[in-house]
Amino acid sequence: MPDNKLNILVLLRETNDPRPPARVTSRGAAISERGLRRIPNPADLAALEEALCLKDALGAQVTVLAVGRERLDDTLRLAFSMGADRAVRFWDHGLDGGDAVVDARVLARIITILAPSFLFTGNRLVDCGDDPVPALAAAATAMPCISAAVSFVPGKTSVEVQRKSDRGARQVVGATLPCAVLFEEVRTPRYPSIAAIAASLSANIEKWDLSHLGLHFWAIGSAGAYLTAADFGVPRPDPTRVVTPDPSLPAFERILSLLSGGIKARSGKLNHLSADDTATALLRIFREEGLTADATP
Repeated sequence: MPDNKLNILVLLRETNDPRPPARVTSRGAAISERGLRRIPNPADLAALEEALCLKDALGAQVTVLAVGRERLDDTLRLAFSMGADRAVRFWDHGLDGGDAVVDARVLARIITILAPSFLFTGNRLVDCGDDPVPALAAAATAMPCISAAVSFVPGKTSVEVQRKSDRGARQVVGATLPCAVLFEEVRTPRYPSIAAIAASLSANIEKWDLSHLGLHFWAIGSAGAYLTAADFGVPRPDPTRVVTPDPSLPAFERILSLLSGGIKARSGKLNHLSADDTATALLRIFREEGLTADATP
C-alpha cells in the first residue's frame, strides 16, 4: 500500500439518458416531446465509487472534474454528496467547434496543473461508446493508461489492475504512478444521505476557464481542431432492397443474401462507344426516362 496520500482525479461526463422521457398523464403514460434527458455517465460514477473506496481505505483525496456548461454543477454536487473532497468545472466559450484532440489538450493541461496520482473515469460512454479523450490526454502527459479495468490494487510506486480482455478473458497488468485507469461499470455507486445532499448544495465548485490553464485561444475550439467539418459529403450508393432471395439462385448465394439483410448494390453497365454513339445513346435514355422533350415533329 502507498505510504503517501493518494490524489485521485475523477473525470465525470454527461450522456443522453437511454430511457425515453416518459411522463404520466390522466390518459396514461406518454412520451415527452422535449427530447432526451442528460444524466451522469454510469461508468464514470462507477469510477468515482472506486475512488471513494480508496478514500475510505487509504485516506485518498478525491477531486472531481467536469468539462462543460453550468448544468454539470448538478453532477458535481452529486459527487460532493457521495464523498468527493473537491470539484472543478472547466468551461470556456472558445471550446465550441472543437474535437477530441482539443478536448484531450484541455484535459492534459488540467492534469498537469492538478498533478494527480491517478486519473479515474469510465471506459465507455453509454450513448456513444468509446471516448478517446482520456487516453489521448494520458498520452500527452506521458501517463500509462489502462482501459476496461474491473479491479484495482494500488502499490507504493505502481498499481496492479485486472482488466477485461477479448472473449470474456481477464488480464492482469501493472503500471507506474501516475497513471490513468478507465473503469468498466462494475461497482454500484453509493446512495448519498439526505444530510450529505443538503450539504452539497452549499459546497464550493471551482469555476475554471481558459485563463486558468494558460492555453492560447487558438489552441482550442475550431481553431485547434484537427478534424475539421467537411463542406460536403459523398452520397451513399442507392441500394435495391430485395424482399426475398431469388429462388433461382444457388443455395449459397441465397444464404448470403439473407445474411446481408436483403440489400445488394445496383448492377451497372459499361459501354465503350464513340462520341457520336454515346451522345445518341444518352439522348435515347433521356427520352425514355422523360427527362427531355422529343424534338421530332
